[in-house]
Amino acid sequence: MKNSLILLVWLALPLPAQVSITRDGDRISVDVDGKPYTTLFMGANTRKPYLYPVRAASGTAITRNHPIDPAKGDSRDHPHQKGLWIAHENVNGWNFWAAEPVPVTATTGRMVLEKVVKLRSGKKSGLMGVVFDWQDANGKVLLRERRTTVFHSDPVLRTIDFDVTFEPAVKITFGDNTDGLIGLRLAAGLEEPGPGKPSFPKRTGRMVSSEGKETERNCWGETADWIDYSGELEGEKLGVAIFDHPSNPRHPTRWHSRGYGLFAANPFCLYHFRYDRWKQGVLPREPDKAENADLSVAPGTALRFRYRLIVHPGDTQSAGVAGLYGKYVAVK
Repeated sequence: MKNSLILLVWLALPLPAQVSITRDGDRISVDVDGKPYTTLFMGANTRKPYLYPVRAASGTAITRNHPIDPAKGDSRDHPHQKGLWIAHENVNGWNFWAAEPVPVTATTGRMVLEKVVKLRSGKKSGLMGVVFDWQDANGKVLLRERRTTVFHSDPVLRTIDFDVTFEPAVKITFGDNTDGLIGLRLAAGLEEPGPGKPSFPKRTGRMVSSEGKETERNCWGETADWIDYSGELEGEKLGVAIFDHPSNPRHPTRWHSRGYGLFAANPFCLYHFRYDRWKQGVLPREPDKAENADLSVAPGTALRFRYRLIVHPGDTQSAGVAGLYGKYVAVK
Protein backbone atom coordinates (compact mmCIF):
# COMPACT_ATOMS: atom_id res chain seq x y z
CA MET A 1 0.00 0.00 0.00
CA LYS A 2 2.84 2.38 0.91
CA ASN A 3 4.63 1.73 -2.38
CA SER A 4 1.38 2.33 -4.30
CA LEU A 5 0.91 5.70 -2.61
CA ILE A 6 4.48 6.71 -3.44
CA LEU A 7 3.93 5.73 -7.08
CA LEU A 8 0.69 7.76 -7.27
CA VAL A 9 2.40 10.82 -5.79
CA TRP A 10 5.32 10.44 -8.21
CA LEU A 11 2.99 10.19 -11.20
CA ALA A 12 1.17 13.34 -10.10
CA LEU A 13 4.36 15.40 -10.02
CA PRO A 14 5.23 17.54 -13.06
CA LEU A 15 7.92 16.20 -15.37
CA PRO A 16 11.34 17.50 -14.25
CA ALA A 17 12.34 18.47 -17.83
CA GLN A 18 9.96 18.83 -20.74
CA VAL A 19 12.71 19.65 -23.20
CA SER A 20 15.31 16.94 -22.82
CA ILE A 21 18.74 17.17 -24.47
CA THR A 22 20.86 13.99 -24.39
CA ARG A 23 24.05 12.92 -26.12
CA ASP A 24 24.70 9.43 -27.41
CA GLY A 25 28.10 9.26 -29.07
CA ASP A 26 28.07 11.16 -32.36
CA ARG A 27 24.55 12.50 -32.04
CA ILE A 28 22.51 14.70 -29.69
CA SER A 29 18.79 14.03 -29.35
CA VAL A 30 16.07 16.49 -28.42
CA ASP A 31 12.78 15.32 -26.89
CA VAL A 32 9.88 17.67 -26.20
CA ASP A 33 7.17 16.65 -23.73
CA GLY A 34 8.48 13.10 -23.74
CA LYS A 35 8.36 12.71 -27.54
CA PRO A 36 11.23 12.73 -30.05
CA TYR A 37 11.65 16.11 -31.74
CA THR A 38 14.95 16.12 -33.61
CA THR A 39 18.54 14.84 -33.55
CA LEU A 40 21.82 16.58 -34.35
CA PHE A 41 24.07 14.34 -36.43
CA MET A 42 27.70 15.41 -36.05
CA GLY A 43 30.00 12.36 -36.12
CA ALA A 44 33.17 11.57 -38.04
CA ASN A 45 31.11 10.28 -40.97
CA THR A 46 29.11 13.52 -41.13
CA ARG A 47 30.95 16.19 -43.11
CA LYS A 48 28.18 18.76 -42.52
CA PRO A 49 26.22 18.57 -39.20
CA TYR A 50 22.44 18.59 -39.55
CA LEU A 51 19.23 18.28 -37.52
CA TYR A 52 16.88 15.52 -38.68
CA PRO A 53 13.97 15.10 -38.68
CA VAL A 54 12.37 18.36 -37.57
CA ARG A 55 8.81 17.79 -36.34
CA ALA A 56 5.68 19.76 -35.63
CA ALA A 57 4.08 19.64 -32.17
CA SER A 58 1.83 16.88 -33.53
CA GLY A 59 4.87 14.75 -34.33
CA THR A 60 4.59 15.14 -38.10
CA ALA A 61 8.00 15.61 -39.74
CA ILE A 62 8.26 18.75 -41.87
CA THR A 63 11.66 17.74 -43.32
CA ARG A 64 12.23 15.55 -46.38
CA ASN A 65 12.99 11.88 -45.70
CA HIS A 66 15.37 11.35 -48.63
CA PRO A 67 18.23 10.45 -48.59
CA ILE A 68 18.31 9.34 -44.94
CA ASP A 69 15.07 7.37 -44.87
CA PRO A 70 13.60 7.60 -48.40
CA ALA A 71 9.82 7.52 -48.65
CA LYS A 72 7.43 7.10 -51.55
CA GLY A 73 7.02 10.32 -53.51
CA ASP A 74 10.17 11.99 -52.14
CA SER A 75 12.08 14.18 -54.56
CA ARG A 76 15.50 12.56 -55.05
CA ASP A 77 17.49 15.64 -56.09
CA HIS A 78 20.25 17.33 -54.05
CA PRO A 79 21.09 14.45 -51.68
CA HIS A 80 23.30 16.81 -49.64
CA GLN A 81 20.18 18.69 -48.49
CA LYS A 82 19.53 16.77 -45.28
CA GLY A 83 17.17 18.10 -42.62
CA LEU A 84 18.22 21.50 -41.23
CA TRP A 85 21.79 22.79 -41.45
CA ILE A 86 24.16 25.78 -41.44
CA ALA A 87 26.78 25.97 -44.20
CA HIS A 88 27.96 27.96 -47.23
CA GLU A 89 29.05 27.02 -50.72
CA ASN A 90 32.12 29.25 -50.93
CA VAL A 91 34.42 30.01 -48.01
CA ASN A 92 37.81 30.90 -49.51
CA GLY A 93 36.78 28.70 -52.42
CA TRP A 94 35.86 25.70 -50.24
CA ASN A 95 32.39 24.21 -50.50
CA PHE A 96 30.77 23.36 -47.16
CA TRP A 97 27.20 23.30 -48.48
CA ALA A 98 27.53 20.25 -50.72
CA ALA A 99 30.04 18.61 -48.38
CA GLU A 100 28.27 15.25 -48.47
CA PRO A 101 27.52 12.62 -49.49
CA VAL A 102 30.58 11.25 -51.23
CA PRO A 103 32.11 11.51 -53.72
CA VAL A 104 33.67 14.75 -52.58
CA THR A 105 35.63 17.03 -54.89
CA ALA A 106 38.97 18.79 -54.66
CA THR A 107 37.24 21.87 -53.21
CA THR A 108 34.99 20.14 -50.66
CA GLY A 109 35.37 21.34 -47.08
CA ARG A 110 34.49 19.58 -43.85
CA MET A 111 32.91 20.77 -40.58
CA VAL A 112 34.49 18.91 -37.67
CA LEU A 113 33.14 18.82 -34.12
CA GLU A 114 35.68 20.51 -31.84
CA LYS A 115 33.68 20.16 -28.64
CA VAL A 116 30.28 20.07 -27.04
CA VAL A 117 30.27 23.07 -24.73
CA LYS A 118 26.94 22.69 -22.97
CA LEU A 119 23.80 20.58 -22.94
CA ARG A 120 20.94 21.78 -20.75
CA SER A 121 17.45 20.34 -20.40
CA GLY A 122 14.61 22.38 -18.96
CA LYS A 123 10.90 22.69 -18.33
CA LYS A 124 10.24 25.23 -21.10
CA SER A 125 13.43 25.08 -23.17
CA GLY A 126 16.60 23.14 -23.72
CA LEU A 127 19.99 24.35 -24.92
CA MET A 128 22.72 22.83 -27.05
CA GLY A 129 26.11 24.56 -27.30
CA VAL A 130 28.59 23.12 -29.81
CA VAL A 131 31.75 24.24 -31.57
CA PHE A 132 32.68 23.22 -35.12
CA ASP A 133 35.90 23.81 -37.02
CA TRP A 134 35.43 24.48 -40.73
CA GLN A 135 38.41 22.80 -42.38
CA ASP A 136 39.73 22.62 -45.93
CA ALA A 137 40.57 19.30 -47.59
CA ASN A 138 44.01 19.33 -45.92
CA GLY A 139 42.59 19.71 -42.41
CA LYS A 140 43.52 23.40 -42.12
CA VAL A 141 41.04 25.31 -39.97
CA LEU A 142 39.55 28.29 -41.81
CA LEU A 143 37.13 29.35 -39.11
CA ARG A 144 35.60 28.24 -35.84
CA GLU A 145 31.82 28.24 -35.53
CA ARG A 146 30.28 28.63 -32.07
CA ARG A 147 26.65 27.56 -32.29
CA THR A 148 24.06 27.83 -29.52
CA THR A 149 20.70 26.27 -30.32
CA VAL A 150 17.69 26.65 -28.03
CA PHE A 151 14.62 24.42 -28.39
CA HIS A 152 11.35 25.70 -26.92
CA SER A 153 8.33 23.78 -25.65
CA ASP A 154 4.82 24.96 -26.52
CA PRO A 155 1.43 23.21 -26.85
CA VAL A 156 1.09 24.04 -30.57
CA LEU A 157 4.38 25.57 -31.79
CA ARG A 158 7.87 24.17 -32.14
CA THR A 159 10.50 26.91 -31.99
CA ILE A 160 14.26 26.69 -32.51
CA ASP A 161 16.59 29.65 -31.92
CA PHE A 162 20.05 29.74 -33.50
CA ASP A 163 22.87 31.99 -32.31
CA VAL A 164 25.93 31.46 -34.49
CA THR A 165 29.31 33.17 -34.29
CA PHE A 166 32.07 32.71 -36.87
CA GLU A 167 35.65 33.30 -35.69
CA PRO A 168 38.17 33.25 -38.57
CA ALA A 169 41.49 31.48 -38.07
CA VAL A 170 42.77 33.12 -41.28
CA LYS A 171 41.35 35.90 -43.42
CA ILE A 172 38.22 34.41 -44.95
CA THR A 173 35.78 35.51 -47.60
CA PHE A 174 32.23 34.25 -47.78
CA GLY A 175 31.93 34.33 -51.55
CA ASP A 176 28.85 35.38 -53.50
CA ASN A 177 27.00 32.10 -54.13
CA THR A 178 23.38 31.05 -53.96
CA ASP A 179 23.89 28.12 -51.56
CA GLY A 180 23.94 29.43 -47.99
CA LEU A 181 23.59 30.05 -45.01
CA ILE A 182 20.88 28.38 -42.92
CA GLY A 183 19.02 25.78 -44.94
CA LEU A 184 16.08 23.42 -44.55
CA ARG A 185 14.79 20.78 -46.98
CA LEU A 186 11.03 20.52 -46.69
CA ALA A 187 8.85 17.42 -46.80
CA ALA A 188 7.38 16.64 -50.22
CA GLY A 189 3.89 17.88 -49.34
CA LEU A 190 5.24 21.37 -48.64
CA GLU A 191 6.81 21.73 -52.07
CA GLU A 192 5.08 24.10 -54.47
CA PRO A 193 2.72 22.37 -56.92
CA GLY A 194 3.78 22.34 -60.54
CA PRO A 195 4.22 20.27 -63.69
CA GLY A 196 6.33 17.15 -63.47
CA LYS A 197 5.86 16.69 -59.72
CA PRO A 198 4.98 13.18 -58.45
CA SER A 199 1.27 12.65 -57.90
CA PHE A 200 1.88 11.35 -54.38
CA PRO A 201 2.07 12.94 -51.97
CA LYS A 202 0.22 15.94 -53.31
CA ARG A 203 2.35 19.08 -53.44
CA THR A 204 0.47 21.81 -51.55
CA GLY A 205 3.18 24.30 -50.50
CA ARG A 206 2.57 28.04 -50.48
CA MET A 207 5.53 30.38 -50.01
CA VAL A 208 4.82 33.81 -48.48
CA SER A 209 7.29 36.53 -47.49
CA SER A 210 7.05 39.37 -44.98
CA GLU A 211 6.76 41.68 -48.00
CA GLY A 212 3.51 40.00 -49.06
CA LYS A 213 5.11 38.24 -52.03
CA GLU A 214 4.23 34.65 -52.93
CA THR A 215 5.79 31.75 -54.88
CA GLU A 216 9.41 31.13 -55.80
CA ARG A 217 9.23 33.47 -58.80
CA ASN A 218 8.50 36.45 -56.56
CA CYS A 219 10.38 35.49 -53.37
CA TRP A 220 13.60 33.87 -54.56
CA GLY A 221 16.62 36.17 -54.31
CA GLU A 222 14.54 38.95 -52.75
CA THR A 223 14.96 40.53 -49.31
CA ALA A 224 12.49 39.93 -46.48
CA ASP A 225 12.38 39.73 -42.68
CA TRP A 226 10.93 36.24 -42.94
CA ILE A 227 9.51 33.64 -45.28
CA ASP A 228 6.87 31.07 -44.39
CA TYR A 229 5.98 27.84 -46.20
CA SER A 230 2.63 26.21 -45.43
CA GLY A 231 0.63 23.35 -46.85
CA GLU A 232 -0.76 19.95 -45.97
CA LEU A 233 1.18 16.95 -44.65
CA GLU A 234 -0.57 13.66 -43.99
CA GLY A 235 -3.91 15.47 -43.82
CA GLU A 236 -2.57 18.05 -41.38
CA LYS A 237 -2.27 21.75 -42.23
CA LEU A 238 1.19 22.90 -41.18
CA GLY A 239 3.71 25.61 -41.88
CA VAL A 240 7.30 26.53 -41.10
CA ALA A 241 8.86 29.99 -40.98
CA ILE A 242 12.44 31.24 -40.74
CA PHE A 243 13.01 34.64 -39.11
CA ASP A 244 16.03 36.84 -39.84
CA HIS A 245 17.05 38.82 -36.76
CA PRO A 246 17.36 42.62 -37.27
CA SER A 247 20.87 42.58 -35.77
CA ASN A 248 22.17 40.23 -38.47
CA PRO A 249 24.63 41.58 -41.03
CA ARG A 250 22.77 42.63 -44.19
CA HIS A 251 19.33 42.39 -42.62
CA PRO A 252 16.86 41.91 -44.19
CA THR A 253 18.47 38.87 -45.75
CA ARG A 254 17.97 37.50 -49.24
CA TRP A 255 16.24 34.17 -49.65
CA HIS A 256 17.33 31.05 -51.50
CA SER A 257 13.83 29.61 -51.31
CA ARG A 258 12.89 27.20 -54.06
CA GLY A 259 9.57 25.71 -55.07
CA TYR A 260 11.11 22.24 -54.97
CA GLY A 261 11.41 22.47 -51.20
CA LEU A 262 14.73 24.12 -50.42
CA PHE A 263 14.26 26.85 -47.81
CA ALA A 264 17.30 29.00 -46.98
CA ALA A 265 18.29 32.48 -45.80
CA ASN A 266 21.48 33.71 -47.47
CA PRO A 267 23.18 37.06 -46.73
CA PHE A 268 26.14 36.14 -48.98
CA CYS A 269 24.53 36.31 -52.40
CA LEU A 270 23.56 39.16 -54.69
CA TYR A 271 25.21 38.81 -58.10
CA HIS A 272 24.24 35.17 -58.62
CA PHE A 273 20.64 35.83 -57.60
CA ARG A 274 20.47 38.72 -60.05
CA TYR A 275 22.24 36.79 -62.80
CA ASP A 276 19.79 33.90 -62.59
CA ARG A 277 16.84 36.32 -62.50
CA TRP A 278 18.22 38.00 -65.61
CA LYS A 279 18.56 34.63 -67.35
CA GLN A 280 14.93 33.91 -66.45
CA GLY A 281 13.85 37.18 -68.04
CA VAL A 282 12.76 38.71 -64.74
CA LEU A 283 15.47 41.44 -64.71
CA PRO A 284 16.00 43.70 -67.72
CA ARG A 285 19.83 43.73 -67.79
CA GLU A 286 22.74 41.45 -67.02
CA PRO A 287 24.15 42.39 -63.60
CA ASP A 288 27.67 43.65 -63.07
CA LYS A 289 29.94 41.14 -61.30
CA ALA A 290 31.16 43.97 -59.09
CA GLU A 291 27.67 44.04 -57.58
CA ASN A 292 28.19 41.07 -55.31
CA ALA A 293 27.75 40.05 -51.70
CA ASP A 294 31.27 38.85 -50.92
CA LEU A 295 32.06 39.42 -47.26
CA SER A 296 35.59 39.22 -45.87
CA VAL A 297 36.39 38.75 -42.19
CA ALA A 298 39.84 39.03 -40.61
CA PRO A 299 41.27 36.96 -37.74
CA GLY A 300 40.58 38.51 -34.37
CA THR A 301 37.10 39.60 -35.41
CA ALA A 302 33.80 37.74 -35.31
CA LEU A 303 30.63 37.54 -37.35
CA ARG A 304 27.36 36.78 -35.56
CA PHE A 305 24.00 35.63 -36.92
CA ARG A 306 20.71 34.86 -35.20
CA TYR A 307 17.72 33.06 -36.67
CA ARG A 308 14.47 31.60 -35.40
CA LEU A 309 12.61 28.69 -36.97
CA ILE A 310 8.96 28.11 -36.05
CA VAL A 311 6.83 25.13 -37.04
CA HIS A 312 3.16 26.03 -36.68
CA PRO A 313 -0.30 24.66 -37.43
CA GLY A 314 -2.37 26.26 -40.20
CA ASP A 315 -1.19 28.73 -42.84
CA THR A 316 0.74 31.99 -42.67
CA GLN A 317 -2.27 34.13 -41.79
CA SER A 318 -4.03 31.79 -39.34
CA ALA A 319 -0.76 31.17 -37.49
CA GLY A 320 -0.14 34.91 -37.18
CA VAL A 321 3.41 34.62 -38.48
CA ALA A 322 3.87 38.41 -38.71
CA GLY A 323 2.93 38.73 -35.04
CA LEU A 324 5.27 35.88 -34.08
CA TYR A 325 8.10 37.74 -35.81
CA GLY A 326 7.21 40.87 -33.86
CA LYS A 327 7.53 38.94 -30.59
CA TYR A 328 10.89 37.54 -31.70
CA VAL A 329 12.44 40.91 -32.43
CA ALA A 330 11.01 42.40 -29.24
CA VAL A 331 13.03 40.01 -27.06
CA LYS A 332 16.11 41.73 -25.62
